[in-house]
Amino acid sequence: MADPGDGRRDETATRTATRIEVPVNQATHVVGVGMTTMERRDREPGEMALEAAAAALADAGLEPSAVGLVVFANATGGRLSGQGCIRGQSWLRGLDLAGAPVVNVDNSCAGGSSALHLATMAAAGGRSPVLVVGVEKMWTGDRSATLGGVEDGLPADEREALRAAHPNGAGSLLMGLNATWVERQLTERGTTLAQIAAAAVKARRCGARNPLAQFRTTVTVDEVLAAPTVAGRLTRLMCSSFTDGAAAAVVATGATRGAPRVAASVARSGAGDLDYHDRIREAADEAWKAAGIGPEDVDVVELHDATSAEEIYALESLGFFEPGAAGSATADGHTDVGGRAVTVNPSGGLVARGHPLAATGIAQIAELTWQLRGVATGRQVPRARVGAAVNTGGIIGGDTAMAAVHILVAS
Repeated sequence: MADPGDGRRDETATRTATRIEVPVNQATHVVGVGMTTMERRDREPGEMALEAAAAALADAGLEPSAVGLVVFANATGGRLSGQGCIRGQSWLRGLDLAGAPVVNVDNSCAGGSSALHLATMAAAGGRSPVLVVGVEKMWTGDRSATLGGVEDGLPADEREALRAAHPNGAGSLLMGLNATWVERQLTERGTTLAQIAAAAVKARRCGARNPLAQFRTTVTVDEVLAAPTVAGRLTRLMCSSFTDGAAAAVVATGATRGAPRVAASVARSGAGDLDYHDRIREAADEAWKAAGIGPEDVDVVELHDATSAEEIYALESLGFFEPGAAGSATADGHTDVGGRAVTVNPSGGLVARGHPLAATGIAQIAELTWQLRGVATGRQVPRARVGAAVNTGGIIGGDTAMAAVHILVAS
């Protein structure tokens, strides 16, 4: 656990929200996980989805025919891979699912966590075991098409105005939006560019320990700061990249030795009535309440670091640190494996492990499952018992279209 004097919040969440109560005997557990490597660009989505799904089922000790439901997540298949509908049915044809229903989810970068949220409820409701799969093929050789797929996570009627408001040489509207948050951090919270660079250095250091990560070489603060500019103050090494990859998980009811319990599964959608970071704090507050814990109880968090600056901002928004405190804690090494505070993105996060959009939320769950089992060789968080996964997708009027928080507890 983290030192209570490390700058974390100690306030009690006051926001209340309606949630589904699941009977104790219907609690869900993550009984199997699987993930492809994130460094290759030569594989098709069906191939990757099958690999991750088969690995998760084998990890759970289940045959495909035992699955009661499949929830399949993908964001760009229609635009980039020629498969606009029935993606799960099409790309999982190599599995003998014995007619199990396949439900497809498209929620931009939060597709994987959205699928897991549905799977958790479905398992508790009698469809156990449920297979959750997320896959993304982003490398096609057409950079503008991939950027278009990413920007599908914004309302069509907002994009023209956003492009005018956030021009940048990289042509990335989402990074342009992130650059405005960087300025807010620098001017309002006292975060420094060196601290943001330190978060990128940590991400690459963690990625170097993860054999499935997209980037497995270390970098220095000076290299991060000197890298080519993407948007505003953000450099290339501070930003997540196009990634191909898949991840899968199996959730089931009934206590299983070594299978982390899903203590909370919370999803919240915005429509422009809250700021992005207020929305993720709302989701986190609900998750802490549902799990009966606070951020101070979390040993390891996998969070949505689309940029290294966002890692710092999100840590403060989620209640792990007071505003303005996460940057210095990161620079001082407190959020790395073995540090004083909560361990952040030991997988390398989106910046280093990679960000294959709809697979990201499930990849976070895979990492937490390995951590809570104590098998994350080379990057194991000591005595990890409680993990949190935070995934977001889409932006509407400065709000997030989906914020999902899952809390896992070791069993």
